[in-house]
Amino acid sequence: MTAFADEHLLFDPVTPDNNAIPLIFAFPNEYTVGITSLGYQIVWATLATRADLQVSRLFTDISEPLPRQPEILGFSISWELDYVNILSLLESLNIPICARERGNHHPIIFGGGPVLTANPEPFADFFDVVLLGDGENLLGDFIDAYKQVRDADRETKLKTLAQVPGIYIPSLYQVEYLSSDGAIKSIQPISSDVPTTVQKQTYRGNTLSASCVVTSKAAWESIFMVEVVRSCPEMCRFCLASYLTLPFRTASLEGSLIPAIERGLKVTNRLGLLGASVTQHPEFNTLLDYINQPKYDDVRLSIASVRTNTVTKELAATLAKRDTKSLTIAVESGSERVRKIINKKLEQDDIIQAAINAKTGGLSGLKLYGMVGIPGEEAEDLDATVKMMFDLKKAAPGLRLTFGCSTFVPKSHTPFQWFGVNKQAEKRLQILQKNLKPKGIDFRPESYNWSIIQTLLSRGDRRLSKLLERSRDFGDSLGSYKRAFKELKGQIPDLDYYVYDNWSHDQVLPWSHLLGPLPQSTLLKHLTEAMSYVEAPKQLQLLKL
Repeated sequence: MTAFADEHLLFDPVTPDNNAIPLIFAFPNEYTVGITSLGYQIVWATLATRADLQVSRLFTDISEPLPRQPEILGFSISWELDYVNILSLLESLNIPICARERGNHHPIIFGGGPVLTANPEPFADFFDVVLLGDGENLLGDFIDAYKQVRDADRETKLKTLAQVPGIYIPSLYQVEYLSSDGAIKSIQPISSDVPTTVQKQTYRGNTLSASCVVTSKAAWESIFMVEVVRSCPEMCRFCLASYLTLPFRTASLEGSLIPAIERGLKVTNRLGLLGASVTQHPEFNTLLDYINQPKYDDVRLSIASVRTNTVTKELAATLAKRDTKSLTIAVESGSERVRKIINKKLEQDDIIQAAINAKTGGLSGLKLYGMVGIPGEEAEDLDATVKMMFDLKKAAPGLRLTFGCSTFVPKSHTPFQWFGVNKQAEKRLQILQKNLKPKGIDFRPESYNWSIIQTLLSRGDRRLSKLLERSRDFGDSLGSYKRAFKELKGQIPDLDYYVYDNWSHDQVLPWSHLLGPLPQSTLLKHLTEAMSYVEAPKQLQLLKL
């Protein structure tokens, strides 16, 4: 009995037509991880309800029966390091891992998801097609355009697909460099019939995503997930989840959320509310009242990270009653100055009150997310973070406090995309650990080395494709990447260029031809605003003026 047999489908797959396009939709990880991804579920259901497609699912550990000659093979990518599994899956299907080596008899390889929408360039050599942005409309546009050129040669297919808004064909763009190991000089289409830029696509409807399948084999066992909001109105200057997915959209309560929840709770009693800022839905309290009905008394409720000043006693009590023991809030720093730099609109009193409300409402724990190495951060800002945690412990005695802390990683399409990683960040994580652990605060630092790899892939250009090919043979540690850099010395820039260097505002970025929701002029305006909270000498150093 396979994991597929345990699935409760919440949609009706259709029987494919005789001439349906054979398509494989893959997730580059194990089934239990892939089926927990709401994005993967939605794309699969969208494809499986088209009679013109014959869809087979593929994971690293199991698959449905696969077509002998697939015409399209797609990947949904949620985690950067899963690229290793993409290359392995391609090899297992006897498909060349590099797009330039594929011929007319090979399937079109497409990819989508948050990793590729943010910056596909390090992975450019591996994909024929990249879907940039929300899939609601883009996916259908892609399939419809493919059908028009289904019998054409590969070059015609790719040039036709390149005309569809949101579809990026990396091979149709030529990147020139100032030198083999220098910055980018220009990014141009290879011919005049290819668009010079590609605009990320944004779905603007008020019916957001909800689970299409519920299974006990998922990483979050038997959970029904519903997307309450998309994007975030706060616009913290470092935050890809906010800037890349603008504008902030909310699901219709009566038209989308409640019908979806009713549908899901017929097959499970576990409900997950998803979104970067769930409690900022304008009718969130009404939604809570709905879930609080006696008929849902046995429902276990999970909720994504919530905005600190929306943590009320009522919210805490609802969660405690629904088998949730703790709540997660992102504060980033205990320093008010740092929070102003990043546009985190939070007062110290808000954070203290959130802890008090969590405890009063019956929760036993509070997890806070923090960050070190934020541009403009000074040593005294760490002291403010330590003091904040001590103040929380004093204000809500008995509440289990966890402080998860990452290193600032610059992300494309955000005002902080020009900054590198602060070389003091690893030391600062150690300082926090030294100060918080002995006081009974559960300090959980994210791996500094993982932050370095993440930065490399976040800011990388397509020269990294050959580095990724080599490093996969060495393992997924930072040492593997350093070894690959050593082997490629002189052919690509060094690690410092991608990870630690601050880039000038007038240089061509790897994603300059791929347009996000906001133009660069607006991002620079937001950056200037952020730097107004940094002292002048430090500003000059940070901004490379």
